[in-house]
Amino acid sequence: MDVHVRGGPAAPFLSAADLFATEYEIDGDVTVRVCEDPDERTRVSHDEESHCLTISRQAATSAMARELALHEFAHMHRYEEAHPSHTQSTREAIYLALAGQSVERRTLSHCYQIANHMKDIYADDVWLDVVPADKLVAFLESSLAAAVADTPRDRGAWDRLTPATDPDINAVNAAFALALVERHDLVGPDHPIYDLAHAAAEDAPHVSFEGFKRRFRTLARDTDESEYRKALVDVTRAYAVASNGDSAAD
Repeated sequence: MDVHVRGGPAAPFLSAADLFATEYEIDGDVTVRVCEDPDERTRVSHDEESHCLTISRQAATSAMARELALHEFAHMHRYEEAHPSHTQSTREAIYLALAGQSVERRTLSHCYQIANHMKDIYADDVWLDVVPADKLVAFLESSLAAAVADTPRDRGAWDRLTPATDPDINAVNAAFALALVERHDLVGPDHPIYDLAHAAAEDAPHVSFEGFKRRFRTLARDTDESEYRKALVDVTRAYAVASNGDSAAD
């Protein structure tokens, strides 16, 4: 596993590569591109022979840098092994799920975010076996706390919010966070993340928090392309129903 870091600190990425290589392989060369834009989201692109991780300097120098790198290396590994979550066309599945429906632009954006959660579940299944998850749990907890704090109590103002503070997707994000920690037994039932997640759920009562948590948590570990496509289509339809103001089916 060859890792080349450009524009930023190499230590967290090389450390992550050494840890990752103890259990898994990445055949293609990996380039890490650190950029100055603090709003640049961590993302990975691929070609037939290599991978490129783009990450902001803020993230690359944070306490979570090594864990972020491990997470992205896991995406690369899933891509190389042609895992259905990383080969299935997200656009194709979402448009299949929403065929014949009229949805708002924000809802469509949220559907893509939910599809990314499903990819993340399978990536996290890889790297959470490599290092302790304490930092990940703290990150999920702080992210939920910020989202709950940013959600306005005035329901009439919700349509003016960015997707990051939309109560509907906040509830699904909370379901994803709990699904992840329960899938890997990362916390006990009295952990504060449960209170935060349930607070997010209460802000969007028409979204089936428990239903989405179950969908994420029970994703088949040995899924095939057909099974994964069905899961992605089903969760997309469920969210579209919830966003229209109806209760999402469990």
